[in-house]
Amino acid sequence: MNRTPQVHGKTTDEQTRCVHYATELDTIAIRFACCGRYYPCHLCHVETADHPAEQWPREQWNQPAILCGSCWAELTIETYKNVDDCPECAAPFNPACAAHSDYYFGA
Repeated sequence: MNRTPQVHGKTTDEQTRCVHYATELDTIAIRFACCGRYYPCHLCHVETADHPAEQWPREQWNQPAILCGSCWAELTIETYKNVDDCPECAAPFNPACAAHSDYYFGA
């Protein structure tokens, strides 16, 4: 049985855009290392989770932790960090997300 992951936080549409990041390219959610829950962004986690966020350690970047909001494919962190668009559906990812990488992924 294939189950669609639940996205938590202040989403605004079915492609995981949120009240903080809602451009056409903002179509991913990140599974947080601390709780295993998908959120559209770090601000959604801060506002709705009952605990502080934790970064994914480098040695765990092989874990599926990125959800494409266009096709709902789950990608590993390594894959996500090495592509410009979804390898499953070719939806482009927001290149500006790299500026927030340290909120999610450790060195």
